[in-house]
Order: sequence, then structure tokens, then C-alpha cells
Amino acid sequence: MADKGGYNPYENRHVAKPISDFGAFILLLKSVVGTGVLSLPLAFYFAGIINGVILLILVCIMLIHGIQLLIICMVECSRRMQIGYATFPQAMEYSFGQGPKCFRYCSKAGGYFCDGVLGFSQFGVCVVYTVFVSANFKQLIDFYFGVADIRIYVACIGLLLIGPFLIRKLKYLIPFNIVATILIYSGFFMMMYYVFLDMPSISERNIFFGPIELLPLFFGIAIFSITSVGVMLAIESEMSNPQHYIGWFGVLDWAILIVMISYIFFGIVGYWRYGDKIEDSISLNIPTDQVLAQVSKGFIAMAIFLSYPLAGYVVIDIIMNHYWNKSGELKHAFLKEELLRVGMVLLTTITGILVPNLGPLLSLVGALTISLLNLVFPALIEICLYYPPEYNYGRLKWKLVKDIMYVIIGLVILVQGTVFAILSMIKEWGGGRQGDTTGATDGTTTMDTTTVGNITTVLTTAIAEPTQEPAFRFL
Repeated sequence: MADKGGYNPYENRHVAKPISDFGAFILLLKSVVGTGVLSLPLAFYFAGIINGVILLILVCIMLIHGIQLLIICMVECSRRMQIGYATFPQAMEYSFGQGPKCFRYCSKAGGYFCDGVLGFSQFGVCVVYTVFVSANFKQLIDFYFGVADIRIYVACIGLLLIGPFLIRKLKYLIPFNIVATILIYSGFFMMMYYVFLDMPSISERNIFFGPIELLPLFFGIAIFSITSVGVMLAIESEMSNPQHYIGWFGVLDWAILIVMISYIFFGIVGYWRYGDKIEDSISLNIPTDQVLAQVSKGFIAMAIFLSYPLAGYVVIDIIMNHYWNKSGELKHAFLKEELLRVGMVLLTTITGILVPNLGPLLSLVGALTISLLNLVFPALIEICLYYPPEYNYGRLKWKLVKDIMYVIIGLVILVQGTVFAILSMIKEWGGGRQGDTTGATDGTTTMDTTTVGNITTVLTTAIAEPTQEPAFRFL
């Protein structure tokens, strides 16, 4: 599509410090593989093994197609606007201006709304990362040296994050993310030691289907574990060969293939081992008083620590390049960006200190942002781009039908996720007992509404306040 009309945006895209295909591959792996993977065994409990594999593959294909569709539309917008690179908000504003009258009226507001959703989503992830790392190190340190308040650890971790977050270019974050990828997969492999101990017969598990009434929760976990829209777009924008990013056997496909295989394996063996005793996070099922388990959790915490600069990159990019330094003529831009980065770390740290139990709120943010950014917005952009009479939606208008289906699915996810998040907020902040995942009398597990499935599920459980033992002993 890029060479259609004689203008190729790829040839006119200029990046100061471009990243290689391998660097993009590493950054992609780390942007997707995070704390959400720890809830995948629970997802397979909800869906059953065979059904879970099929649904996870379908969800992965749907979400990655949404990302590829978005990038293709952004390139097409760049071609029509004859610029090297159209950002997500620019593409949304331009495409809405090409669409039906109702979209043209809100085209400019659509661009601002897109920026807000992207920035708020990534800011929330950064807060979660800060508190998650703090909770893990609190567990390890408190085990040997005594109990301390979680807020002390959040403050310390926040100060330590300032240094890595001052790195401005994605290219220089690649070594950090190579180390983070090695650490997180090493932590997972160490967990496998406990998973493969005393494995029961697989016939004792739900081979085909899990509890049907809990199946919607599977989709929550799967969706929030697979995609990271803002970081994925940022990686593509900084590549030296961005045309290698999408398409069959592109960098994105190879990275997601490895992620999907890892997720299926981790989800199946975790559920196989613990069955209906599986917790919100599999890390809650492994021992807390053994060195190997502690090292595993330490590795995962360190990997998430090193991932913070990548997660926060999008927020800084939006503020600097879309608003503060949009013209590129801001005086002392380097110094001001560094101050902005310090300010963001301090703001995420203060947020974590004031409200360390962010699970319900961020579940709501996640439900809103993922459905909009990954499904609804890309579909609406394509609908508007091909609305003018000189374009068409393909044979039998298949593109229009597909995009309408994406919008419907996205809205269903948005409504369902919002409902679960609100129920969780009422339970957590309205007087209900936090962290209540008590087993039912029939021997099955009664699942809390907080298992809506994004990375904050792990966090919420990690820092809840049980009645007897401190939360760090259960992470």
C-alpha cells in the first residue's frame, strides 16, 4: 500500500537512532511478556485445555491483526498526506476527516482523545510496574529482615527508576530489554521446577471445557496478556526497516509466535499441576520459603523493573513530540525532556504510595484502553479511510463487514470489562474484604471479580490485606 500513488512514506521517514530488526524483536518480546502471563494458568482453568488453546490462538490472531491493520492504515494516511510518518492521533484525525459527516465533525477531538487514551494507559502500566516490583522485593526482604510498609519500598523503587528512565532513545533500551527477557524467562523456568513436582494425571483436569459461566474471564486474561499497543507502535516508528515489521513472517509475527507458544505451554502446565486450586497468579501457588522460588520471583521483579523505561517511553513521546516540542524548535529540549522524565517517575511513585491498591481502578482503565486502541479505533480508521467514492471496501464489502465485527467485539469487551471493574471497585473500596478468593464448600474455587484479567490482577492479590498473614508472604 505504501507505494500506491507514487509516494512511499517509508522512503521519507527519518529516524535519528533507528533500531534493527533484531532490536525490534527483543523490544516486542519484552513489551508483551510481563506479569499478565502469571495469570494464564487461571485462564486455562476458566476455558479448559483444548478450548483454551484454540481461544488463545484466536484472540492472539484478532489482536495482532488489529495492530497490523492500524499500522497499515497509518502508512496509508502517511501516503495520502505525503509525510514520512503519521502518528496514531494524526491518522485518526485525518481518517475521520475522510469519513461520514458524523466522523468529520469529531475528527480533531478524536486525535486528542486517542492521545489521552494512549498516555493514560501507559501511565497506568508504569504505576503497576512500580508497585509490582516493590511488592516482590518487599516479600523477599521482609522474609529475612522483618516487615516494612509497602510504601517505603515503592518510594525506594521509584528513586531507583529515575536513572534508567533518563535514557531517551529506544535503541539504547535494547540491552536492558535483552537482560529483562532473559531474567523473566529464567524466572518462569525456575517456577517450572515446582510445577512439574508431583504432576497429577491430566485426566483429572478439564480437557475440553472449563466452567462455562467463567469463560468470559478467560478473554479478560488473554486480551490483557497479549497486547501493548503504544509500545508496539513506538517500536515500528523507530525501526530502520519498518516495512519488515508487519506482514506474513514480519518481526511482529515472529515475536508473537514465540510469545503464543510460551503462553500456551505455561498456561497448560500451570493448570495441569494445580487444577481448581490455581490462584489469581501462579506465583501464589509456589512456596515462599525456598531459595529457588525466591530467586524466581526476584528475577521476574527485576525484569519488570528494567521494563519500566520501555512502558513509559510512550507517555514521554506523546507529551514531547505531539505537544510540547511539536515543532522541534523547543529551546533546551534535552534538559526539559529529562526533567519531564524525572517528573513522571516521581508522579507514578507518588500515585503508588498514595493508593498502592490500584487494581480495581486500573482494571477499569485496561478494559477501556485495550478495547478502544486495539479493536475499535483501528476498525473505525479503516472504515473512514475507504469511505470516499474513489475507494472501496473490497469484494462484497468484506473490509466493512470485518471492521463492523471488530467494533462490536471491542464494545462488548469494553462493556464487560467495565462492569467487572466497577464490581471490583465496589468490592475493594465499598467495604468488601480485599483479596477474598476463598474456596467454595463444594471444593471448587470461587473466583473473585478482580480476576477480570489484566496485569493488575496479580498486583491486587499481591498487596491486599489478609486477616492474618502479611500479603508479601503470598505473592
